[in-house]
Amino acid sequence: MPAPTPQDLVEHALKTSRADACVVIVRDSTSANLRWANNTLTTNGVMHGISVTVVSFAGDGEGTASGSVTRSASSLDQVVSIVEAADAAAAAGTPAEDAAELVTGGAAADWFDPPVDTSIEVFSDVAPALGEAFGRAEDQNRVLYGFVDHDVTTTYLGSTTGLRQRHVQPTGHYGCTGKPTDLTSSAWVGGATRDFSDVDPLAMDRELAQRLSWARRAVQLPAGRYDTILPPAAVADLMIYAYWSASARQAHDGQSVFSKPGGGTRVGERLSGRPVQLFSDPAYGGLEAAPFVTASRSDDASSVFDNGLGLQRTHWVRDGRLEALLQTRHSAALTGLPVTPAIDNLVLSVDDAQGSLGDLVRGTERGLLLTCLWYIRVVDPQTLLLTGLTRDGVYLVENGEVTGAVNNFRFNESPVALLDRFSAASRTLPSFSREWGDYFSRTATPGLRVPDFNMSSMSQAN
Repeated sequence: MPAPTPQDLVEHALKTSRADACVVIVRDSTSANLRWANNTLTTNGVMHGISVTVVSFAGDGEGTASGSVTRSASSLDQVVSIVEAADAAAAAGTPAEDAAELVTGGAAADWFDPPVDTSIEVFSDVAPALGEAFGRAEDQNRVLYGFVDHDVTTTYLGSTTGLRQRHVQPTGHYGCTGKPTDLTSSAWVGGATRDFSDVDPLAMDRELAQRLSWARRAVQLPAGRYDTILPPAAVADLMIYAYWSASARQAHDGQSVFSKPGGGTRVGERLSGRPVQLFSDPAYGGLEAAPFVTASRSDDASSVFDNGLGLQRTHWVRDGRLEALLQTRHSAALTGLPVTPAIDNLVLSVDDAQGSLGDLVRGTERGLLLTCLWYIRVVDPQTLLLTGLTRDGVYLVENGEVTGAVNNFRFNESPVALLDRFSAASRTLPSFSREWGDYFSRTATPGLRVPDFNMSSMSQAN
């Protein structure tokens, strides 16, 4: 017999459940990858997997308990075992604080469409160009290490209310580290893509060669506050953490930088004197994301009761003013603010910022140009003070030109504070967070110049 389709898995789970209500999420994913080291392809592969989440609900109204179980599954029997575990968890649970009526609706027009997959053919243009880049790097005494990865996940969401939703999400990213053959320095470039049609390995190698040439002059600098240029990748590193920290519930409970002294949230307050826009939009060109909620569990920023709820453009910061926070229907009832669930992309822009990263460099008399950040951790949630390390290239800028590479630093900064302190911005471009890109890859950010970025100590990290 043919293997069950994802729709079959959803319908069988809904039919099998003995709970009072049920939501089922099936994710059918395929991924392809290439990896290389020392100017040679090392591995490649294609993988396929199906995960099933069953959320069962016991009770009605405010007394409803929920139980959620997620496992890999590809057969009807495997789905039954997941349903039984979720039903049992709901039956044994206590009433959920976020209990609400489940989202209703019918079947989306594409509900019966099959899942979309990817294959190694997605790299048909990239692979030959990689070979050429390897040869060029070899001739010029460089070694390249890196990967390309492409995943397509088709999500099917069904509910006992009759709701049937489907979404196809392509996700691609690439990263390449270059080193001279004596391994005395390193540089990194990377990015996100939907289909690799916009990825140019030769351009990657050219940028790495440029950065490695800057590192031929090494300069030691002490800790301190520097006029610092954050490229879009580093801005994404910081803004994603701010977004993940924007739970309205935590703010309402006085636990975050978005908490209002004396109680409530800071929604409506000005965070920046600049025309800063921070928003998410499931239809944003090139960063398209799921237009409905898919929640496998409830927490401060998501609710299993909201599964299937429609999403639309949401302004988190508008014209420098805090406009919204991550809200479930439950937290919205507590805060008295609109329902604004999390969306799987993030865009930061500054009105009238049109220049390039090179323009920021040319406008800097003396300062630092970063590549990316890593090992980012929170120090103080009340100010969202973060610490972390610079990585794969910190460059000295003098009189509008890059003149060498300097040592790495540990930094201490708040991304919320930076929104009010930056002195210049470049235009917004698709970006990729080195630290968080594996989990949140759909970002578009500008480069920012910050006149007093706090490099709190020197780092021995290479």
